Amino acid sequence: MAPDTSYRRILLKLSGEALMGDGHHGIDYATVGRLAGEVAAVSKTGVEICLVIGGGNIIRGASAAKAGMDRASADYMGMLATVINALAMQNSLEVAGVQSRVLSAIPMSTVCEPYIRRRAMRHLEKNRVVIFAGGTGNPFFTTDSAAALRAAEMGCDALFKGTNVDGVYSADPAKDPNATRYDTLTYMQVLSEDLKVMDASAVSIARENRIPILVYSLHQPGALADVLAGRGTWTTIAEEA
Repeated sequence: MAPDTSYRRILLKLSGEALMGDGHHGIDYATVGRLAGEVAAVSKTGVEICLVIGGGNIIRGASAAKAGMDRASADYMGMLATVINALAMQNSLEVAGVQSRVLSAIPMSTVCEPYIRRRAMRHLEKNRVVIFAGGTGNPFFTTDSAAALRAAEMGCDALFKGTNVDGVYSADPAKDPNATRYDTLTYMQVLSEDLKVMDASAVSIARENRIPILVYSLHQPGALADVLAGRGTWTTIAEEA
């Protein structure tokens, strides 16, 4: 039974750190399998799903640049890390019984397809999960920006951001016991209050294209399906009515 939702095509943004599980580096395959299972369950209901996964579990370009590496080179290394994560997710999705395709903004034809917008659209129409790798293909842009860009290009109804907490808070709830959770926010509130949910470029792209951003917790089993069905807890970022 399909979820009762107006979101028929979505983009899910996952951080690379989400793939680490309880580890401190690399990929925890049980965690990837669990996340892939949740994506597969939603895909089987007929919702078309795109994925963008960061590379911070392997290397963070910004951190490498701070350590003295050339920023452009560091960012390219981070983009390559996203391809590794995308291939891991692709394998787990297909184990879960869902066809998927990895499309990279940096061409590497021996391991995945190059990003071509019309090809990606066709995969979605065939109900394949499309995993966008390689960021935007350019240094100095985050995978958050890549997620918002691809969501706009694919005509997605919403951008889902899976995080460690069940929405957007006024401060880090792990550090500030008085932090309050928002049910709804406008794009301008996120930008003006400098809420650290996504970078400013990503929020601006979503705002310009009127793509709502839904922020939810990855740690709650079945949360993606629940949010799509209007259950559970999350924060919606959208234009003020």
